[in-house]
Amino acid sequence: MSSYKRLVAFTTVLTFLLIMLGAFVRLTDAGLGCPDWPGCYGKLTPTQASAEIAAAVEAQGGTHGPVSIPKAWKEMVHRYVATFLGLLIIGIMVMAWKKRAELKQSPALATWLFFAVCLQGAFGAWTVTMLLKPAIVTGHLIGGMTILGMLTWLWLRQTSPARTVAPPKDLSSLRVLARVGFVAVAAQIILGGWVSTNYAAVVCTDFPTCQGSYWPHMEFNHAFHIVRELGETPDGQNLNVASLTAIHFIHRIGALVVTGILGFLAFALWRNPGTKPLAIGVVAALTLQIAMGIGNVVFQLPLWLAVAHNGGAALLLVTLILVNYRVAGNRHRIS
Repeated sequence: MSSYKRLVAFTTVLTFLLIMLGAFVRLTDAGLGCPDWPGCYGKLTPTQASAEIAAAVEAQGGTHGPVSIPKAWKEMVHRYVATFLGLLIIGIMVMAWKKRAELKQSPALATWLFFAVCLQGAFGAWTVTMLLKPAIVTGHLIGGMTILGMLTWLWLRQTSPARTVAPPKDLSSLRVLARVGFVAVAAQIILGGWVSTNYAAVVCTDFPTCQGSYWPHMEFNHAFHIVRELGETPDGQNLNVASLTAIHFIHRIGALVVTGILGFLAFALWRNPGTKPLAIGVVAALTLQIAMGIGNVVFQLPLWLAVAHNGGAALLLVTLILVNYRVAGNRHRIS
């Protein structure tokens, strides 16, 4: 295995783990553990900022507010890993340009990856400085998933050239279905991010009903308004339960839509002898994610399961990227 391939593979795995770490930070209410950026009260580590953190803890009346030493460490470890990831992606871009003749690949994807991680860093800073605005935090999640997807495609290019798994004429419908499936999963991840960043996951505590109804009372006028503060409407009022219910319930509807689309895709993949393993992968990833989603409702959002649900979304996204790559056709150079 070449050094470039190893670097891409390692960076892809690290990105997957960082997405789960980010979910852990958010779900433990540690996103403002260090309320400045890039340091912690201007210091490199929470230990160096212990006096400032102690003062903040006292000001908030105890350890249950957004700032504490444990929360500061969770936030800063996430930043340390994210910084390391950024350096790895810079390395990937440099190697892609230096080895472009040897790799016989355009370095364009690696270059776009660099710009994506720069934007992701900006979203990380805005997440803190803008006090966890749902739109910014959701954008940060989208950025992480985008980087994971780009790295996955880049890694697949190093593993083998894009190739057909059946005669091209048999793949045209599969290509369309695979693309539709990818878009559906991406949209559902965004909806899931909106649920998480608005803390709407526990507003429905029963399944398959929600608040005892198959169609609970919902208000949509503020639920999906992008420009607003956390827990507030655009005019500064508290976001009510009906709005949070709308956010949660639309995510459930999205899950039904995705299940239908991916079920149809899996059936089409199964009918083609060359894509049966892909069908199994789609069904397995989808089933796991559905089970974890239901479990989060039934068991009242246990931390480990909520974090795993984020990882399951990333796994499902990677699976759809793999499917799209395998049915992409005979192309040795993909920008």
